[in-house]
Amino acid sequence: MDTESTYSGYSYYSGRSRGSHRHGERSRDRHKTRSKDSRSEKSVTINTPPAEPLLGDSSVRGEQVQDDNWGETTTAVTGTSEHSLSQEDIVRITKDLEDSVGLDCRRYFTLALAVILGLLVFLTPLAFLVLPHLLWPEKLQSCGTACEGLFISVAFKLLILLLAVWALFFRPPRAGLPRVFVFRALLAVLVLLFVVSYWLFYGVRILESQDENYQGIVQYAVSLVDALLFIHYLAIVLLELRQLQPCFSVCVTRSTDGEIRHYNLGQLSIQRAALAILEHYYCDFPVNNPALLSASKSRAAKHLAGLKVYNVDGEFPAASVEGPGNNAAAGLAHSQSRAMIAAAARRRDTSHNELYYEEAEHERRVRKRKARLVVAVEEAFTHIKRMQEEEQKKAPGDVMDPREAAQAIFPSMARALQKYLRTTKQQHCHSMESIQQHLAFCITNNMTPKAFLESYLTPGPTLQYSRDHWRARQWTLISEASVTSGLKDGSIFLLKCVDFSLVVTTKKIPYIQMSEEYVDPKSHKFVLRLQSETSV
Repeated sequence: MDTESTYSGYSYYSGRSRGSHRHGERSRDRHKTRSKDSRSEKSVTINTPPAEPLLGDSSVRGEQVQDDNWGETTTAVTGTSEHSLSQEDIVRITKDLEDSVGLDCRRYFTLALAVILGLLVFLTPLAFLVLPHLLWPEKLQSCGTACEGLFISVAFKLLILLLAVWALFFRPPRAGLPRVFVFRALLAVLVLLFVVSYWLFYGVRILESQDENYQGIVQYAVSLVDALLFIHYLAIVLLELRQLQPCFSVCVTRSTDGEIRHYNLGQLSIQRAALAILEHYYCDFPVNNPALLSASKSRAAKHLAGLKVYNVDGEFPAASVEGPGNNAAAGLAHSQSRAMIAAAARRRDTSHNELYYEEAEHERRVRKRKARLVVAVEEAFTHIKRMQEEEQKKAPGDVMDPREAAQAIFPSMARALQKYLRTTKQQHCHSMESIQQHLAFCITNNMTPKAFLESYLTPGPTLQYSRDHWRARQWTLISEASVTSGLKDGSIFLLKCVDFSLVVTTKKIPYIQMSEEYVDPKSHKFVLRLQSETSV
């Protein structure tokens, strides 16, 4: 069953009746086309507000999903935008939700185990001190001054251990890894065995014999706390300090556009190296823009579309049930494909001229749109004046806040900005709402027009865009070696998401041998060389 819902906003049309008429016709045609598609395929149509751009599966189809004419015909949110989801998409979304539920359960289970182990560690020294007073208080010897001093030592050491464990272990998780962290699991097992060993010794030597020397029991609890502090120091070395020294240089290549970055990493496992690379990716790599790749694909399709293959021998042989007919048809199809490849190779000699002129024309258009955009934004910013506190008291009622000021000057630059974004294939990365928010931010902080335009003239890192554009639901780590094994020279693994993948190659930083050579400062002597014929 097809379901359809519409989000519509108030529209304020400018004086361009022709542009509005064309926009209405395009909207009606698009609506008719999607209605036919929805009738022919079993799909569910979900309408989204136009202020939320869609990337993910709709990044390439951004021009059909989002209305790109907001700069020409409107000054506010207008029209409707639609996004169709097929049954396969719904199944994939359901699978992602099930995977996320499994990851959440595993994360909460790990957190519960950590809390239980932490309570066991911190309550054990206190239990060592309290149990003798509860079980055989009449047999205990009196605690002297030295014993009472040990109480203070235990209290402060437990406080320091509590703060240290909170700072090192109880931090917000950065990601969900496919396997357990080996060093952290080993430390947890070590602490558990250590506490169990102390409990066994305490039960055999103190509880069964009901030891009367209470000062010795307190010293036993102090030794446990000291050992726990040393284990925490070992955790700092293994979890934090060991990976600080760079040992490997990794090359990260994005599969779609070939963007490359290099990073230095220490002694890390493959899964933790992948996590470090993803953290750098969101800050260093420009946002992935599939629209920029459609030009080369359309150019190749255009060249292949101009090729036709004719059968000079007549009709194709009919494929019968026996094998010879099928083999003849397959051989003919194979020969035709080879003929098309050969013809495309011959036409390649002249295709570089087309590519050269296309790129030159595109650069000319970008420079032209950029110049118009810069002029429009500078003129728009001249209509805003920041009022001082004295002027605010004397000013009339025509005073606007940053949001209202941004909405007032946005129509004068909207058309130029919209054309520039469409020319540079960035229209799906910026919605009208996000542009107005950025404009209000620049007005609030008294920023220049150049500062406002920098976000659109230069592609920024992935984190600078809205969350829908950069936040992948799940990354898949593909590696031939175990993800818990350490990095090695020549290790290769992939980080794959829905739209692209990151190919990571590892090289070990070579051992550097340095030698020293002493130069005497008094050896710097020079002689002036004069020639017999010199210019006067």
